[in-house]
Amino acid sequence: MRREILIAGRGGQGILLLGHVLGLAAAKHANLYVTGTESYGAETRGGDSRADIILCDEAEELDYMKVRRADIALFMYTDQLRRYSYLIGEQAIVFVDSSFITKEDVEEVRNGRKWLVNHKPYTNVARDELGTHRVANMVALGHMIGVTHVVPPDAIENAIKELVRPKWVELDIKAFRLGLSLK
Repeated sequence: MRREILIAGRGGQGILLLGHVLGLAAAKHANLYVTGTESYGAETRGGDSRADIILCDEAEELDYMKVRRADIALFMYTDQLRRYSYLIGEQAIVFVDSSFITKEDVEEVRNGRKWLVNHKPYTNVARDELGTHRVANMVALGHMIGVTHVVPPDAIENAIKELVRPKWVELDIKAFRLGLSLK
């Protein structure tokens, strides 16, 4: 098994934290080999933010640390969907935050590729159900894990407990579980 995962959004949306949680969950709690990179703009908020994660069950399959053809992609904002759509594979599972990205935006960049697209308003769900948009990243991660099963949910929760500031752990786990329940 080898999965290339691309996660992209704007600075301030928790993209890098989401990537760290997923990577730690896969490596430490799901016994997968993991590599990846991250990049972010110089702006404090609103700049480009991206995490590339490669998951494998055989170490030899980790031949490059950046996504070349994403099997799974998560976009939290329209600009990054447009900027990185060329990296999405033909049969990829694509998650988009419909709080910011319309179905028309996706169709504009799809170019006939046969993606399985999941539109969910992660930011609106976080704000409306949990009282803050700041955990939309964990809602999105929960939905992605619920659909793809790339790592077990308990592995993600354990990684959240290890990586997230104590005052946010309970809320991030609630957000993750809320994302798991999205259909």
